[in-house]
Amino acid sequence: MTDRTQQSDSEIKLRAAMEQLLSGNAERTDGRLIKENLYREAGVSRATMNRARSVLEEWSRRVDGTQPRDQEIETLRRELSEKRADARRLRERIQGLEEQLTIAATATAELHIENQLLRGEDRTRVVTPIRQPRRHET
Repeated sequence: MTDRTQQSDSEIKLRAAMEQLLSGNAERTDGRLIKENLYREAGVSRATMNRARSVLEEWSRRVDGTQPRDQEIETLRRELSEKRADARRLRERIQGLEEQLTIAATATAELHIENQLLRGEDRTRVVTPIRQPRRHET
């Protein structure tokens, strides 16, 4: 094979790999839009990729700085952070409500006991009233 034929085959492989990566259908890599994944996905060496200047120029134009996958990851991280903050706020709210419930239950129990005492229904009293014996008339 001549140099030009190898270059063409390499360019074809690199362009096919570029399409796979850009469409999210990576087979040999993790799918990140980086040059390392481009040459690995194409199955060529880094040097071969670097010689294919037209492919690299196209890669740079199409990838253009921010990568969709990285944006998605950043969006998911931001959403996760928001959800964690929501969960933290809800846990704090639950804790506050539990404290209020405990206070209300304690106050209710105290009022119930106080009502029993006022009605004379205290079952814990040990003192039994002494009744005077009946007098028999003879």
